[in-house]
Amino acid sequence: MEAPGSLSTALRRGTLEFCVLALMEDGEQYGVELVRRLGSERTLTTSEGTLYPLLARLRRAGWVETTWRESPSGPPRRYYALTRQGTVALRHFREEWTDFRDTVDRIVGTRPA
Repeated sequence: MEAPGSLSTALRRGTLEFCVLALMEDGEQYGVELVRRLGSERTLTTSEGTLYPLLARLRRAGWVETTWRESPSGPPRRYYALTRQGTVALRHFREEWTDFRDTVDRIVGTRPA
């Protein structure tokens, strides 16, 4: 049996990539900005050490594409943008998530039957 903290880590691990994709729906983002935006959500706080490997996996999967841009201060920044495949994956996740969440809520008693 997992400790309560382990449970939230497992839940976050299973959904974080789709949360990142959803944050890119409004336009391209750079990594540090994604870390900040996730950090503003108590249960999604993550580090650059977690996010950058995740972004690399999303890029290899074809769900995001990257471009380099000069920064007004400091080195160039790599921006990440959702691809058409990423949009399709996110749409599919939303459909699956809704059904999954509703079922779990009903079973564990957080939503009426």
